[in-house]
Amino acid sequence: MPEDVATDNDFTVSDVWDYPVHDEWEVALDLLQELGDGWTAPTGFWEELGRAAGMLGLERSREWCWWRGAETRVGVIRADLALRPAGETFRRTPIPGAGVLRPMWDIGNRREDGERDLDIARVWVEFAGDLAPGARAPVRLLPLTSARWRHLTPGDRITLYETAVAGGTATILEVQPPSA
Repeated sequence: MPEDVATDNDFTVSDVWDYPVHDEWEVALDLLQELGDGWTAPTGFWEELGRAAGMLGLERSREWCWWRGAETRVGVIRADLALRPAGETFRRTPIPGAGVLRPMWDIGNRREDGERDLDIARVWVEFAGDLAPGARAPVRLLPLTSARWRHLTPGDRITLYETAVAGGTATILEVQPPSA
């Protein structure tokens, strides 16, 4: 918040700078990440924060910043994902939460012959390190080909596939176009 209009509840550039002075780099990084959530931060903002997080050895924060930078280029897709229980699919272990998993999704696209055409998107589990079979959580999706996902709107249901058997379903919560 600009200093001349900030209230006692707002944080300003001076507040952020105060943390590194006291060797509290992680707190400063967290504040800057929150700042980026409140406005449409440019890709360079997230890349620099990611670089700083990496230098501090904060790997999940680094990955999160790089993820957010990618979202400025391709858009934001948030969904509520419910995984099927372990006995119903091949998955017996939690899916990692930091954007490692790149499953296929049935998002309604069809081939010329009418068969479903699956699309790939990475999964970031919000507010958790992973998502166990049978569990449910809000996630962010980063599509391989974002243009194929632009028809989605809040309320749409999509299906996750890691094998021929559906591994879960998700309800779209939010779709934002690219900002870069």
